[in-house]
Amino acid sequence: MLKENLYEPFTIVSKTLDECPKEGHQHSFFEFIYIKSGTGKQCINKNNFQYHAGHMFLITPEDCHSFDIETTTTFFFLRFNDIYLKNSGLLAENIERLEFILHNANHKPGCILKNQSDKALVEPMVDAILREYTNRDLYNKELVQQLVNTLIIIVARNIARYLPEQVNMGNEEKAMDILQYIQSNIYYPEKLKAEKISNHFNISGAYFGRYFKKHANETLQRYITNYKTRLIEHRLQFSDKRLNEIAGEFGFTDESHFNKFFKKQKGNSPKAYRKMVRV
Repeated sequence: MLKENLYEPFTIVSKTLDECPKEGHQHSFFEFIYIKSGTGKQCINKNNFQYHAGHMFLITPEDCHSFDIETTTTFFFLRFNDIYLKNSGLLAENIERLEFILHNANHKPGCILKNQSDKALVEPMVDAILREYTNRDLYNKELVQQLVNTLIIIVARNIARYLPEQVNMGNEEKAMDILQYIQSNIYYPEKLKAEKISNHFNISGAYFGRYFKKHANETLQRYITNYKTRLIEHRLQFSDKRLNEIAGEFGFTDESHFNKFFKKQKGNSPKAYRKMVRV
């Protein structure tokens, strides 16, 4: 089964589709899907739900999902991971509870918004996120982050109303913990060696490579490389950091090493890439 990864703290996408481009798949991050218009069926964990405009779905890392589109549908996708929650500016005392609520959502089909007043809030909020994300106006990054955080809290509030009273907080898969460990330590190459990670999670070194590829659908080195590359792309496009500062941030020995790494992945030097994406 196809399993997708996320290589930046969060992504925002709006798409209008006549048919679903993907069969049932999983991913290693959370995904909010809001239906702006259109009708069809949501399939999640082999259960179906008839969707229409105004419905919102939460897809967690444990879910397998797809859509059967009946009439042309405009989707809003917000994808984020635990790393974003920890670095999003949310109050520290709320982060652990939010993670718990999101991870323990009911993995069944249906709109996640149960509160009617919250449903009225979500549509203009989605429109505002898309507008700010597209326009790139003054302070837009700060505004987008605040709107994303508010949307996460609204969804978490709706989930919390229907959580079972007894949920085992220790039931997360070790594979998800490994991905989160990698994302947390992406700036520290010495912590990302296979031996270090396998020892940290008490997995045999001889077995670890196969275990990781089975769950992540790519090798450890490829996952680290892809994730690091996406973060660097984000720095080059949206930050004013100098190249030597970015190189130091990601643990490269020098700027030359950084240039070779990035050019091998993207075909352009970091300087050329920054010039291209900022046109």
